[in-house]
Amino acid sequence: MKTLPADRLNLREYIRPGDHIVMSEAAGEPQTLADLLIEQRAELGHPQLFFGIGASTRFKPEHADALRFSGTGAAMTYRPLIKAGVMTVVSQHFSDLPRLFRSGQLRCDVVMIQLSAPNERGEHSFGLSCDYLRAAMSQARLVIAEINDQLPQTPCAQPVLPHEIDIAIQTSRPPIEWPAATIGDLEQRIARQVAELIPDRATLQMGLGAMPEALCTQLLNHRDLGIHSGMLGDGYVDLMEHGVVTNAFKEVDVGVSVTGVLIGTRKLYQHVHQQPTLRLLDADVTHGAASLSRFKRFHSVNSALEVDLTGQVNAEAIGRDFLGTIGGQVDYVRAASLSEGGRSIIALPSTARQSSRIVSRLSGPVTTARSDVDVIVTEHGSAHLRGLSGRDRAKALIQIAAPEHREALTQQAQEAGLL
Repeated sequence: MKTLPADRLNLREYIRPGDHIVMSEAAGEPQTLADLLIEQRAELGHPQLFFGIGASTRFKPEHADALRFSGTGAAMTYRPLIKAGVMTVVSQHFSDLPRLFRSGQLRCDVVMIQLSAPNERGEHSFGLSCDYLRAAMSQARLVIAEINDQLPQTPCAQPVLPHEIDIAIQTSRPPIEWPAATIGDLEQRIARQVAELIPDRATLQMGLGAMPEALCTQLLNHRDLGIHSGMLGDGYVDLMEHGVVTNAFKEVDVGVSVTGVLIGTRKLYQHVHQQPTLRLLDADVTHGAASLSRFKRFHSVNSALEVDLTGQVNAEAIGRDFLGTIGGQVDYVRAASLSEGGRSIIALPSTARQSSRIVSRLSGPVTTARSDVDVIVTEHGSAHLRGLSGRDRAKALIQIAAPEHREALTQQAQEAGLL
């Protein structure tokens, strides 16, 4: 490992024209390396950056004058890049990403990662983001690390050793924070219904945003929940501090919460530092079918932009406007639906800008097929779709649409031959 002062790192000496660069995502973004990449971009020969989840706004459409962008979708802060037409979307299930990197189907020449300061054994933690980084590192010609002494040290399956790092810079800066979303009455109404579907001792997966944060407040009277989730936010800390999450009844990783990404505020980062009841693992484990199939009572909670009257779910785009991503939704929906005593829940408000989000026809791609869908929840109730005929599905979904849209949806369903 060669260590350089950040102001002496000339990326042109290491990055070749056309290189594909994979950067740790979300709060794990190596901020100083990212800034250097932007500052020096004109000299680098148009490298291509691969993004997962975005938590900062430092990469902007104007940087496409010398950088190319690709990623998994409009996850959080990368929406402006897609809207400007400078970022291509790789439409894959999140569980596929490690395999695609290992096989070379997703190319990786350079990995830029943020790591914690070393522990007493000289090992570095991925800190706040792990996911597909190990797989990308296995194929990379070069690993450049930003070692940040303010990054939490989180237990992971395979810490990074000094010999795995080619170039390192030392920094000391707070990790990117993602404040908890504002929770209103609407989110609480939906979350209350979702919480009623989750039994004690269930193993839970949930995403990030207002709905998961609201759900955490509605789960405070639950007991002995387990956590196995692609990402966790501030609400997780409340569940731990109230004794809701014990992980005592998980079939694997007993006593330990498992995730791939931690993104929140200082509240979360302080809690997870050297936390023995948490483990940061690769996407093969957090999202992979082999690991998820071992759980009983696995409950997944995910969101959607819209759901049609057959049960198809769109979580990606309205028309050509990308607003979300495939992410791990299908991985978790299928796992929960197949789990003994499990349940897959898609939760969403019934309207957006006065338009119904229960629709006769999707305006964007199908993220989750109707054959995989289990329960849809809005503030008006829940539709249990598993085992229902097409006619009964349409009826159930119309009943949880906003009252002012039910008549029109009924007419549209009749015209489509669904009723």
